[in-house]
Amino acid sequence: MRYLHTMVRVKDLDASLNFYCNLLGLKEVRRYDSEKGRFTLVFLAAPEDEGRAKEEKAPLVELTYNWDPEDYQGGRNFGHLAYLVDDIYGLCQKLHDGGVTINRPPRDGHMAFVRSPDGISVELLQKGDSLAPQEPWSSMENTGSW
Repeated sequence: MRYLHTMVRVKDLDASLNFYCNLLGLKEVRRYDSEKGRFTLVFLAAPEDEGRAKEEKAPLVELTYNWDPEDYQGGRNFGHLAYLVDDIYGLCQKLHDGGVTINRPPRDGHMAFVRSPDGISVELLQKGDSLAPQEPWSSMENTGSW
């Protein structure tokens, strides 16, 4: 058995691609449009997994955009996506500057949680040892649910 991908349904493909690619830093590796099925699939990989994702079609996040509007409830019951990151403070600052709420700030220099435009919880974990506590993160309170 091997992990292939996680599928996340999205309401606004452009907003989701901005979040996952421009702000979080994932790379689009494949896209499939189905006129008959009226949906678009966009497959994303973490930068360090991009080569494997293109070659092995894994590990990936699959964004599923249904062309006909649907109301998706309960992003929290999905659980979360998790990514190991090089600089948790730098990425959280980039996300914050891009208008993303940091639901659980990286007070410990190790872990943070943010949410996608569709309410999917995304965990960020610092690669290697935790970074030393740093403001404004170390005194920032949690916001919303994570």
